[in-house]
Amino acid sequence: MDYRNAGGTQGGTGLFVVGLALFSVGIYLLFQQIDVHGGYWRWGVGNETTFGLTLIPLLVGIGVLFYDGSSKVGWALAGLGLLIIVAGIIANMQIHWRRTTLFNALLILAMVAGGLGMMARSLRAGGGGGDDDGGGRRRREPEQE
Repeated sequence: MDYRNAGGTQGGTGLFVVGLALFSVGIYLLFQQIDVHGGYWRWGVGNETTFGLTLIPLLVGIGVLFYDGSSKVGWALAGLGLLIIVAGIIANMQIHWRRTTLFNALLILAMVAGGLGMMARSLRAGGGGGDDDGGGRRRREPEQE
């Protein structure tokens, strides 16, 4: 059996695994520094919450599907209602970066970027004993006279 390394290159698996580990730790630390809060769902002004209005298409669609499970209108209403609810939740999220030192923030972001770079590099053809010049191009043979 012919087992190849990451990207079909020589020696790319080790670099890919190290890059994946670096990226994973960086993403984990980044997510630990972020707080997510939900806000009230409002359309318009004032203190009126209008989340109930967004349930109408979903509930009507579910009702139509209970009547006729193959109804395209029922599936469209249920899908649209679910999409409206998910979009409303995402639109009303408040995301905040926790207080941290500049060193920690740079370290976290460097780990994420470095891990992505190492994984991308592991997928390129490497220069190890082949006929290429290290950049994936074939070496030119010296011309014979």
